Amino acid sequence: MITTDICIVGAGPVGLFAIFEAGLLKMRCHLIDVLPQVGGQLSEIYPHKPIYDIPGYPSVKAQELVDNLMAQAEPFKPTFTLGERVDEIQKQEDGTFIVKTSDATEVHCKAICIAGGLGCFEPRKPVVERLEDFEGGKGVTYMVKDPEAFRDKKVVLAGGGDSALDWTIFLANVAKEVTLVHRGDSFRGAPASADKVAKLAEEGKINLLLKSNVTKINGNGVLKEVTIVGPEKEEIAIEADNLIPLFGLSPKLGPIANWGLNIDKAAIEVDRDSYSTNIPGIFAIGDINTYTGKLKLILCGFHEAALMAHGAFKYAYPQQHLSFKYTTVNGVHGF
Repeated sequence: MITTDICIVGAGPVGLFAIFEAGLLKMRCHLIDVLPQVGGQLSEIYPHKPIYDIPGYPSVKAQELVDNLMAQAEPFKPTFTLGERVDEIQKQEDGTFIVKTSDATEVHCKAICIAGGLGCFEPRKPVVERLEDFEGGKGVTYMVKDPEAFRDKKVVLAGGGDSALDWTIFLANVAKEVTLVHRGDSFRGAPASADKVAKLAEEGKINLLLKSNVTKINGNGVLKEVTIVGPEKEEIAIEADNLIPLFGLSPKLGPIANWGLNIDKAAIEVDRDSYSTNIPGIFAIGDINTYTGKLKLILCGFHEAALMAHGAFKYAYPQQHLSFKYTTVNGVHGF
């Protein structure tokens, strides 16, 4: 079991900044996110998109902001559980919590901070016959958690965004055979990545099927074959060990709705003093929360993270005196 001071549910930009604010108060953080990497929407959906309202940055790319937040948090040695969903929270008699994930990871913590953005992201699934039959380790997966799982396999990816392009490029050097299927004839992702994919196809290192759609999959218990409809409505059947549809993510509140929190229109109600919820010891910051005057901005989430850290400290260590000092005076000291 993992032991920490604060368990942060969500590793987007607000969750990452909470590491820094908690670290200034000498509180350790463990972060859990359903996505296979940190950064939340910024890394998963629009890593190359410029953001204009971060103080001190007239313009900053989304992924650059994530990278800087990780560098800022590094002195405080956060730990992470990625690619797992938080399913259950159990409050203990002493006021601490046990957090349990979809993969049976358990975290014992003194306080919980929910920084889940718009909620638990779930993959947008294409309309494909028998798709659900091959989920759960049988060949169909919606994210690449461990690239080595595809070593020497025949992999079909479907999609036209950054994730589809990036994983096609990466898996070209891992998998035995890679096929990228895209319903359009141009990509939504970064032009440089699209150029790399086109070059890999020209060199025969991947198969690139444009104006095409995956329509059926078959196998006996595990995936064996993917059927693709091409631009002339012709059917193409290819052998495949894995199908990875990458059509983006849609936010849903998910298991959070069952934790006994006060919910208003798919957002968690909080007090503005410390962004505490109706359950003592559980806090919520960022787009997942709601209160009078709420603005869904990363900037506002950063402010909430600072006040949350102080509230969490008082809850976790009620007997200790909290001495607040400016970083310009006290500096930044890790553990």
